[in-house]
Amino acid sequence: MAVQSATRDKDVAAVREFLEAVFKGFHPRDFAVRFWDGSVWEAETGEPRFTIALKHPGALRRMFSDLSTDLSMGEAYIYDDFDIEGKIFEVYELADRLLEEADWSAGDKLRLGQMLLRLPKGDGKHKRDRAARLSGKRHSVDRDRQAIQYHYDVPSEFYALWLDKNMVYSCAYFKTGEEDIDTAQEQKLDYICRKLRLKPGERLLDIGCGWGALVIHAARHYGVEAVGITLSENQYRWANERIKRAGLEGRARVELRDYREVDEPEGYDKLVSVGMFEHVGEAMLPVYFEQALKLLKPGGVFLNHGIAREANRPWKRNTFSDRYVFPDGELEPIWLTLRAAQEAGFEVRDVESLREHYALTLRHWVQRLEARHEEALRYVDEVTYRIWRLFMSGASYNFLKGHHEVYQTLLVKSEHAPSGLPWTREDWYCRS
Repeated sequence: MAVQSATRDKDVAAVREFLEAVFKGFHPRDFAVRFWDGSVWEAETGEPRFTIALKHPGALRRMFSDLSTDLSMGEAYIYDDFDIEGKIFEVYELADRLLEEADWSAGDKLRLGQMLLRLPKGDGKHKRDRAARLSGKRHSVDRDRQAIQYHYDVPSEFYALWLDKNMVYSCAYFKTGEEDIDTAQEQKLDYICRKLRLKPGERLLDIGCGWGALVIHAARHYGVEAVGITLSENQYRWANERIKRAGLEGRARVELRDYREVDEPEGYDKLVSVGMFEHVGEAMLPVYFEQALKLLKPGGVFLNHGIAREANRPWKRNTFSDRYVFPDGELEPIWLTLRAAQEAGFEVRDVESLREHYALTLRHWVQRLEARHEEALRYVDEVTYRIWRLFMSGASYNFLKGHHEVYQTLLVKSEHAPSGLPWTREDWYCRS
């Protein structure tokens, strides 16, 4: 027993020495670390903003095995090598500095790498087998279907725990920042309909319609014939059941198909895509916008709502999100999106950033998910819960800091004729 105790003490000392070397420039250090034996490396500020709880001696080797992306940190968290106690949003400033390699010299990196290799190798308890494994050509119809089903075919009841009452899984629209998530999402649905200037009898196509919230809202409140498409079987079933309960059969429907598979000779008056654009990929942008143009009638309007990245931040693969959340997802800078739309033949009429709105939306979602943790475990396991908690809180930080952006872009199939649109945006904000 004395030998085991001495080994444990030595392991804690080695891990603490590594932590002190990593965080030597972080003063005053405002977080604590609790080791697997219950001992604590206290915060320098007294009360810590959060505590990192290491679950076993090998946790740090898991966490710091590769800092070229956030993958090793993310995997160590979801597989319970460590936990974050307190508000998870607070940890991202620290993680951002670590992933940007702080002010470390080449000598610092070499020394830290050598120290890391001397740390214990103790393993965690979870099998590491949850990353997405897709087959086929990237962004082919079949592979995109695999990617969407990986992400969205988690039980819909799980999403219902933390989304709003209408199951809107995209950025909400806040007028004051004080609204609850139900109100903010209702405002977003109506704002989109006003931007599209929907009129009774028009035909609307929603590309990537989720659980059908916008299709239902547009049919019910604006009198359009609304069609939604999705690649998620769960969303397809859920949305059509909601349409049936709402008494909107004949005016709204959701189909299980890829945007490239839509062939509509009559065309649509309006198109919308909200939160699907991230799955398209740079190589497919010409196809995406050319297909949208083909589906629109002359003078038709397309509202494209999608996440973008900072223009000067390169897109990384093999990240936590790429492996566990949005496999094959890509974020493009807004200039690339606009160029692709124009080259396809669209006229760009309006671009609006909703970055702060998404940061707040994600905070609402995380807080609602955390509040229903035990209930969530009725539908998913702890690893899945942790994937979503980590992903959404990190995304909120990225929007808040401007690493990620989100834009609503209004495009018109004008064909070099007058667009027919009002001269101002006044009608978007003042309903008659």
